[in-house]
Amino acid sequence: MGKLSGKIALVTGGNSGIGLATAKRFVAEGAYVYITGRRQASLDEAVKAIGSNVTGVQGDVSNLADLDKLFAQIKSEKGKLDVVFANAGGGEFVSIGSYTEEHFDKTFNINVKGLVFTVQKALPLLPDGATIILNASIVSMKGFPAFGVYNATKAAVRSFARTWTNELKDRKIRVNVVSPGPIDTPAIDAITGGDPAKKDAFTTQMASGVPLGRMGEADEIAKAVVFLASDDSSYVAGVELFVDGGFVAV
Repeated sequence: MGKLSGKIALVTGGNSGIGLATAKRFVAEGAYVYITGRRQASLDEAVKAIGSNVTGVQGDVSNLADLDKLFAQIKSEKGKLDVVFANAGGGEFVSIGSYTEEHFDKTFNINVKGLVFTVQKALPLLPDGATIILNASIVSMKGFPAFGVYNATKAAVRSFARTWTNELKDRKIRVNVVSPGPIDTPAIDAITGGDPAKKDAFTTQMASGVPLGRMGEADEIAKAVVFLASDDSSYVAGVELFVDGGFVAV
């Protein structure tokens, strides 16, 4: 029997990277998983890669109508939701002198607004004792240059976890944060503009700051999320679990 046997789980941004790796792990541990993504083709590929016990629902977490559609479908098909992994997010390099309203709104809409309303709209489906995991980043603790707006969104995610741990304690709903360090995912291609030379320089620079001396893998984050989603972490609430090869702690 798996650690999530019989559970219904949601992974936003489950069509690639950490989200896809986590959805695969959830299914392997016995859960039925809903995944979301903005691009239907990518979502279809992810569903095929996961293979079974999965439903893909196209949508943008920053669009509240899309969230309403998502949760209406989960309610109709399963009637409840035991695990929420609010994972969808993204960022891009922009220094302070080049911030635009569009950049600010886009980043906060996905990383903060989308996460907040994902959790809020999931609450009616969550039984007492459910688990919520938020995906933040080591940038909640580090001031990486030219990444200021993204850094701030992840600090906001960490703050919400503290508040929600208190607000939901009477329902025994545990809220925790996983904060990845440098992870080798398709997101790196996006933030480096798809330039192989820039990607190599970026990954080399990031790995040089990791005590373990390498980039992490998406599946290593997924294993940590499974821990936070399962009864293995039954006395863990309100924490920020850094999965970063020692980047922050050392």
